[in-house]
Amino acid sequence: MVFQTNGTRWMDNDVYGHVNNVVYDSWFDTAVNASLIEQGVLGIHNGPTIGLVIETQCNYYSPLAFAQNAHAGIRVARLGSSSVLREVGLFAMDQPSTAAKGHFIHVDVNRHTHRPTPLPANFNHVWEKLL
Repeated sequence: MVFQTNGTRWMDNDVYGHVNNVVYDSWFDTAVNASLIEQGVLGIHNGPTIGLVIETQCNYYSPLAFAQNAHAGIRVARLGSSSVLREVGLFAMDQPSTAAKGHFIHVDVNRHTHRPTPLPANFNHVWEKLL
């Protein structure tokens, strides 16, 4: 598992005093992509492939609110030939239990044709460590 830290912003809170549900998907996506960038395998501007989200899901267990930070723990649940199912757990910095958990399924596609393409070897190397 690899961890990324997400900071909450004032605008993330909704009228109920907690981070709105739409922010969680953004945190998941940011954590996954930041991890790939940090490991030097994602070329967001000129890489030959891009990952398109085909499914996302989130379960909420306890609220997060501004000004908490949240750790996003990422693991790979399934690695296909052109797709990856990543599970993400969000943890408030001072809490031992999961505030939310969810998953993303990305399909790698050719940047220009948007047709599925096999995962690049360098991506597989990164994700195999997180299976």
